[in-house]
Order: sequence, then C-alpha cells, then structure tokens
Amino acid sequence: MQDGGSSKGRVDPDFPLTHVPATARQGLWSVSIILLGFTFFTPTMLAGARLATAFPFAELLQIIIFGSLLLAGYVGVLSVIGARTGLTTVLMSRYTLGHYGAKWADLLLGGTQVGWYGVTAGVMGSLVAVALGAESIVVTKMLVILAGVLMGITAYYGYKGMELLSAVSVPLLLIMAVWVTLRAVAEVGGWTGLLAMQPQNSMSLAAAITVIVGTFASGGTQAPNWTRFARTSGIAFWAAVIAFLFGNGAMLFFGAVGSTAYPDSQGDFVNILYEMGLIVWGVIFLVLNLWTTNDNAAYAFGVAGAEFFNVPNKKPFVVAGVAIGTLLAVAGIDQALIPWLVALGVLIPPLGGAIIGDYFFVWRQQLPSLDRVQFRAVRWDAVLAYLLGTEAAQWSSSAGILVPPLVGIVIAALAVPALRAVFLGLGRAQDHRIAEEPIPPEPA
Repeated sequence: MQDGGSSKGRVDPDFPLTHVPATARQGLWSVSIILLGFTFFTPTMLAGARLATAFPFAELLQIIIFGSLLLAGYVGVLSVIGARTGLTTVLMSRYTLGHYGAKWADLLLGGTQVGWYGVTAGVMGSLVAVALGAESIVVTKMLVILAGVLMGITAYYGYKGMELLSAVSVPLLLIMAVWVTLRAVAEVGGWTGLLAMQPQNSMSLAAAITVIVGTFASGGTQAPNWTRFARTSGIAFWAAVIAFLFGNGAMLFFGAVGSTAYPDSQGDFVNILYEMGLIVWGVIFLVLNLWTTNDNAAYAFGVAGAEFFNVPNKKPFVVAGVAIGTLLAVAGIDQALIPWLVALGVLIPPLGGAIIGDYFFVWRQQLPSLDRVQFRAVRWDAVLAYLLGTEAAQWSSSAGILVPPLVGIVIAALAVPALRAVFLGLGRAQDHRIAEEPIPPEPA
C-alpha cells in the first residue's frame, strides 16, 4: 500500500492519493463533529425558508424528515464504503469509472464544491457588510474576497484543522440556533400559531425533495473524504446519520421556522439576530456557520485536484480552488441558489449510486488496494450506468413525479451490474488488472 507521499514533495497527512492507515483512524466524536460543521450551513436555512412558503407547516415537517432520511441513507452507505476502503470519493471512482473516467468525477465533484465555495463566500461577505452598515459595492466585494481567503485556511491544514474549528463552533451554533428558533416560535403565537400558517406559493413534492437532497447532494457524495478516517464502518454510518439527518434536517427546520416568524429574514438566522439588535452575535453565527462548511468544500476540491493531476498533495489545489471560488463569489454566483440545488440533485447522486452499485454488486465489498490495481482507462459499462441514472433523474425532475435524486441513485446502482452483464456477454467488459503483489509506482 502506498504511503501517500512521493519525491514530488512532503507526505500529506491527509493521504489524498492512498488508503488511510489504521494509525490515522478516528472515533465517532471526531468524524461527527466535522460532518456536523459541514451541514450547519446558512444557505440550507434559506432552502428551508423557501420550502416554508410552499407547504403547510405540518406537511413541511414530514417533507423535511423524508428528504433528510433519504439524504442520510444515501450518505450513510457511501460513508460505510469510505471507512471500509479508507478512500476518498474520487479515488473510489477510479474503480468504478476507470483511470480517465474518474477525471469526470473530479470535475463534477471538485467543480461543484468550488461553486459552493463561491456561494458561501458571497453570502458571508454580503451579510457582514450589512452588519457593518457598509453596503457599498466596493466594500462588499472586498469583504467577499476576505471571507474567501480566510475560509480556506483550515482546509489547507487538513482534517485536524477542520476538526478543531468544528469542535469549537458546532456546540455554539447549536445553542444559538435553538434559542433563536424558540424566540421565533413565540413570535407567531407558539406551535399552534406556527401550525396554522398557510403557504403563499406552490412547489411540487418532487421539487421539494430535490431541493432538500440538493442542499448536500454534492457534499454528501464526498462524505467519504472524511468518513475514511473512521475506525469502523459503524462509526462512519452513525456520523453520517447524525450530520445529514439531524444536522441538515435541523438547519432546514430552523430556516423554515425563522422565515415564518420573521418574513423579512428569509429564514436566515443572521438577519434575525440583526433584527433583534444582536449584531455581534449575528456576525459570530455567520462566520462560524459558513466557515465550518466552506473549509470542507475547499478540502473536497483539494483532494479532487490531487486525484485529477495525480499529485499526492492537496494543498496547491486548495489554494487554486479558493482563488477560483472567491472570483465566482465576486461575480455573484450566490444569486442562483435554488436552480443550483436542483441541478446538483440531478447530476451528483447518480455518481454515488454508480459507486454503491459497483462496490456491492461487482466488487462484492472486496476492493483490492490501489497499489495492486492497474486501472483501465474507462469502464464504459459503469459510465453508461451513471448516464442512465442522470437521465432518469432529469426525467423525474422535468415530469415532477417521484423523487429525482432517489431515482438517479437507484437506476445508476442497478444499471452497473446489469450493464456489466451485457458487456461481458458482448466480450466488451473493461476490467482492471489485479496483481498478486503491489505494482511498482510509475517514475515521477
């Protein structure tokens, strides 16, 4: 098994191009706190606020629970695979899509995380400008740039840097969110008043579930980037459930309640705190909330870049991604949140579905180590399975029936073994060569 280093530079302690060894594995607290920091995200509250205008509150609660269960189940399975293999999502995609096919996963996952980084940096810079009362375009853009640079720091220092930030910020964020939610409920006459609120807009059930899954379709697909550090698959699974069922679901719920009680806030607790006159606490909530998510995004595009260029060091790609994401933020990418979520809910989950189907039905949960595999350029059967899943999810989204992300995951997962059987029958299967002994690395 490779050690993650090379003559090209110092060993990266986050093992971006190899399996995480047993000596670096972590417990439930460590993995959970990082994933919770990832899912405690202000734009998720905005998504909850958007949903709150389209459904009666009792029905909205059911939708949030169902959508969060779907997301947590999907991420939980991928997280288990990550812990068992010790691999990032993009490295797992080598087994499924092939050496060059995995480059699509790098672009899709890394690229969308760069976009998320831009959304988050834009939101932070704009809201801090409001808090400071300095809402000129120049000042706002300068704050956006500052936010973009600062939030990349913990990702640059890797897993340990993100764990430290999340351990400090997550408990504080949770206390503040619960307090604001209780204040918001009181504003509308308690839970009875909240349940009596009627929707002002309309949205299909399929679109609502897609928005919920889309909040972390890309991020959740990359959860193995962190759950690969879990000591056991059980730790990985429960960390995913804690973060994506309870953490992400809570953010949607908090946003829905906040927008109902304070319509001008759009469900954003930062704006609510501003309305209460708690400007300092609003800024603290904003900075911690967004930073704990964006350092994960930066980490994700860092490891995707390392895989794409086959360089065992994520740091140069963290820096490059932060620069690109910050430029996108300055350009105003944060104005396209809901269409962005819907697109992610269609494009990303089928990739995770293909990896799941390949791991369970083709490899039968027995992936050989990276240093024993000579990867084919492209596994076309798995690529076609991903495309079928994407097309099915797009059809479901356009028709407004079923749940598009779930459709994409299931179709892609089932299509992998089905298309492999077809390719085997035609003599066109593109299997990787598995060696008995480790294959010497290619010269640098």
